[in-house]
Amino acid sequence: MTTSKKVDFMARRRARALVLQGLYQYHLTQNSVESIRLDLLDSPNHPRCDEEYFDMLWLGVSRDREMLLQILAPCLDRDIDALSPVEQAVLLLAAWELNHRIEIPYRIIINEAIDLAKTYGGTDGHKFVNGVLDKLAAEVRAREWNRISSNKH
Repeated sequence: MTTSKKVDFMARRRARALVLQGLYQYHLTQNSVESIRLDLLDSPNHPRCDEEYFDMLWLGVSRDREMLLQILAPCLDRDIDALSPVEQAVLLLAAWELNHRIEIPYRIIINEAIDLAKTYGGTDGHKFVNGVLDKLAAEVRAREWNRISSNKH
């Protein structure tokens, strides 16, 4: 993304939601990443999303899934397989963004993940997602996290 390009936050939110749906589908069906991606491209929501961001997220999370599971594991109080498919997908998506989209403040990434969890997940899943991502942000965005935490006091 160039600095002169204005970010359409709603289109980006729709891209995240579409990737979440694809990760959920992958969790349930184990279909190929490319097959699911093609299904998502045919979705009525795809033309309304930030297509460039969608592609980046889908390909990044799909490619880095195992690494993301490894960095999430120490932040969890249970096995990743014990999570609902929605919570797992939200955490994978946000973990990828925390690691690869450093120009986006970590609080925005966490807030977007919480909104996804509230919209698509169980009753209190968003609280769990918030706690896990706050732990992860303290590690992968330590400098930013410490700066913001020290300003709170």
